[in-house]
Amino acid sequence: MAIDAEMRQKILVSVVSVGFFIALIVGVGVAYNESGLAGNGGLILVGTIALFVLVMGVVGVLLDR
Repeated sequence: MAIDAEMRQKILVSVVSVGFFIALIVGVGVAYNESGLAGNGGLILVGTIALFVLVMGVVGVLLDR
């Protein structure tokens, strides 16, 4: 089964977006490890998840064009 160029581009953009999200989550975990993600760390983690949802929505709309 051959994958055409457009599908490869969609897969690559999706994998890069998820990789960036994982890097952000790890970065927040490392930066706020001492406090156990309490207070600001928890809020930043929730913000990171919200940002990921928004970015994936925008990526989906742009890739659907």
